Amino acid sequence: MKLALLLAALFLATPARADWKPIEKIDTYAVSGESAEQLYLSIGAKGPVIGKDSTGAERRVIAHTNFKLTWQRDYQPQGDGCVLKSARPKLIITYTLPKPAAKLPAATQARWDAFSAGLIAHEKVHGAGIVEMVDKIVAFSTGLTVQNDPGCTKIRAQLTRYLDQLSKAQRQGSRDFDKVEFGQNGNMLKLIAAFLGGG
Repeated sequence: MKLALLLAALFLATPARADWKPIEKIDTYAVSGESAEQLYLSIGAKGPVIGKDSTGAERRVIAHTNFKLTWQRDYQPQGDGCVLKSARPKLIITYTLPKPAAKLPAATQARWDAFSAGLIAHEKVHGAGIVEMVDKIVAFSTGLTVQNDPGCTKIRAQLTRYLDQLSKAQRQGSRDFDKVEFGQNGNMLKLIAAFLGGG
């Protein structure tokens, strides 16, 4: 798979991160079984719920990437305007992944290890997209100046509009990536097939 190359490209395209780093966490949910097939069925029953399908049933996924983003921003009135002197993010990215509840037979463990490595590589691309979005926000925010805004209200509205645009673009990029990964000849379909088929 070319996930490592895609990760590298994402980070190379991102401005240098001067004074912050994302915090990455891994949460797991327990799956049971001794064979690849049993484990995969358990994933289907216990995977993270990300919404509902068209019938109203819970929509579960194999793995999921989520994040919490908060900011420390320094708005300063400047003459009759306002400048955003600094914007420091705190970004926590959480990857939710399956984990066998019990020791696996050696052959199944080998297949699981390859499957698990592919899952985290896939989710890390989602994480890289989130980091890229935050870097763009920092670059846009720092030094942002709005005239005729001594109360620093217009600048907040302008920043909110930009953040909304970036957030929508990030979510669309994530959906597009999954569409390719789970599409015909996609990396995730190949990963699942190898896990279940032992190839």
